[in-house]
Amino acid sequence: MTSEASVARRTGMGRFEFIALMAALTATVALSVDSMLPALPYIAETLSPGEPNKAQLIVTFFLFGMGLGTFFAGPLSDSIGRKPAMLIGAGLYLAGAFLSTMSHSLGWMLAARVLQGLGAAAPRVIALACVRDRFEGNEMARLLSFVMMIFALLTALAPLLGTGILFLADWRGIFAFLAIFSLATTIWMVSRLEETLPADRRRELRFTPLKTAFLEVVREPLARRSTALQALIFAMLFATLSSIQQLFEASFGLGESFPLWFGGVAVIASMGGPLNARIVGRVGMGNVVRGMMWAQIGLVALMLAGWLWAPESWHFPLFYLWLISIFFQMGLCMGNLNALALQPLGHVAGMAASMITAFGTVAATLIAGPIGLAFNGTPVPLGLGVLVLAVLARGIAQKL
Repeated sequence: MTSEASVARRTGMGRFEFIALMAALTATVALSVDSMLPALPYIAETLSPGEPNKAQLIVTFFLFGMGLGTFFAGPLSDSIGRKPAMLIGAGLYLAGAFLSTMSHSLGWMLAARVLQGLGAAAPRVIALACVRDRFEGNEMARLLSFVMMIFALLTALAPLLGTGILFLADWRGIFAFLAIFSLATTIWMVSRLEETLPADRRRELRFTPLKTAFLEVVREPLARRSTALQALIFAMLFATLSSIQQLFEASFGLGESFPLWFGGVAVIASMGGPLNARIVGRVGMGNVVRGMMWAQIGLVALMLAGWLWAPESWHFPLFYLWLISIFFQMGLCMGNLNALALQPLGHVAGMAASMITAFGTVAATLIAGPIGLAFNGTPVPLGLGVLVLAVLARGIAQKL
């Protein structure tokens, strides 16, 4: 186990504090999305009356901005250091949160969410970079496993937190909370964590290395396939997230208890990562991804068949089982796909990772947006969209 003295020597803070800080930075994205879900009906009443489906764009536009920001957050932090890059990201995030609270039209809100997403890319990328700067191998894996455990817990609690804020204030209060959370984690990092990237290890921010990494990714077949698969799997998740609150309320009449059901999904789905760690060595990364895509095709088809032909009492259990699978597959697939993509790109791993994640996230939001907007009061449009994406993903996974 990673010792307290080892972590303190390398980071300037104790083991528990370092893990908690990295988890808090990582959770910025989850809180920025999941805490908003209970508020979407109220935002729709204010900013898009008569067109409630458009409120879900608040989720996808944030994710789109985060995807764009990922192109730059990694290279910027490699050039100027982790803490200065974090300050820039926090500034963008806080500006986006402030503009969101002041928005009186959906257009302004969406622009503010893109800005907030750009800022959120910094804690998302920098948390992993800080761990990578100071730890490697099994020691790094152990630390990240604890980080992800706390991250999963915060993800499960986020909708409950959003609901609690709505009891005390209107939906603008959630953006105020997100701003306070970002400010607190930034101050925590800057004041307590020693800079993990010393000046002699920084790289000059130039266009040529970015172009080189881009061309390496585009030319490498395994990286192309892994990136395309990430985009399709992220698209399934993003389309589901954008319409999940409407599904619970309009399709099943469970809007008030939605945060509890969502928390259950997050807790169960958090087991996907540990399961993958146990089986991937015996089964192989490609086989795990292919198996999960077959499972996704079967489960979404079962959910659709149940909605169309099974007794009504079966509708929600089949839907909930399928919903768990959407989140569960992230733990089973995304780590494997990142490892496969970077396997032939070790010489440009840092920049290539930023490129792959950014391409996957941006492409996913462009795919997920129309699927979410097709919501008609039932899970059928979402299910059909996911079925098509899963079939495409299965075809690409066959060539891994």
